[in-house]
Amino acid sequence: MIENRCVVLAQRPQGRPRVSDFKVETRPVPELEDGQLLCKNRFISLDAGFRNWMDEGSGDNVLPAMPLGEPVMGLTLSEVLQSTHADFAKGDILMARFAWEEYTVTNAGDFISPIKDVRYPLNYYLGVLGDTGLSAYFGLTDFGNIQPGDTVLVSAAAGAVGSIAGQIAKIYGARTVGISHGPDKCGRLIRELGYDAAIDRSGADLDQAIAQACPDGIDVYFDNVGGPMLQAVLAHINEEANILLCGSVATYNSTEQVPGPNNLFQLTTKHAHMHGFMTHLNLARYEETRATMAAWITEGRLVIHEHRLQGIDNVGQAFCDLFEGVNFGKTIVEL
Repeated sequence: MIENRCVVLAQRPQGRPRVSDFKVETRPVPELEDGQLLCKNRFISLDAGFRNWMDEGSGDNVLPAMPLGEPVMGLTLSEVLQSTHADFAKGDILMARFAWEEYTVTNAGDFISPIKDVRYPLNYYLGVLGDTGLSAYFGLTDFGNIQPGDTVLVSAAAGAVGSIAGQIAKIYGARTVGISHGPDKCGRLIRELGYDAAIDRSGADLDQAIAQACPDGIDVYFDNVGGPMLQAVLAHINEEANILLCGSVATYNSTEQVPGPNNLFQLTTKHAHMHGFMTHLNLARYEETRATMAAWITEGRLVIHEHRLQGIDNVGQAFCDLFEGVNFGKTIVEL
């Protein structure tokens, strides 16, 4: 019998997650039943949004609240080792919503996106060619209506999604401005990701910084943060602006209600549009979209940045690193 090392939710995080909130346990892998797959998880994706389902009573139409003492849910890049399921065969590569564990047995009722043409390193299919890159693509192309010369502002611009969103906006001819933390990351946004300007959110006056970096106003805002930052941005939007709601890092760790924008009337006076979206609802478009983005990689128009750790013992640490701003680009753990 195969032994499976997994990361369980040892206690519910209070505010920012700590490594002690997670525990590595060894459990046996159950015998395969008819209609099931045994998968070896090669990489685990660390995504801040999963913090949202670690609180008690946090379940919704996307995921139930994660139970204590059970493996933490996340996204994985996995290889099928055995299959008694008609739709999958040994050797298939899957991007899936499995748990933080070395092996997964599933009836394929989970969120699964098969990788039919593996041309790039496997880790790319969790990052730029996974939900990370696809989130940036679907948000900007479905709702952004970017026109050449538009000003596109991206929050958490050095993060997994933001690092791709800025580059896609440039491909569509926009002037891009990224918000990040600290002069080092802001410098890297410009030097390594091609942003035209960067705003250090640790500065004293975010409103003034936005005005200086976006003197002609904001046409598209790709929002990964929410909260007070969204309010600051709304004060500078142009007519017919598009605000794309991808994430809300400002609220994930809050133990109290985070104030929302009190200037939403800006949407009315500027005839602006605010769109929330969930990437996994576009599963049928994944393969086609991956092909488009793969071409951009081949052409050198998308640069990949990654924060990688090794081994199941470091998964909890990698997740906590997200909220400490350690990463630049996508955070993954190789198993």
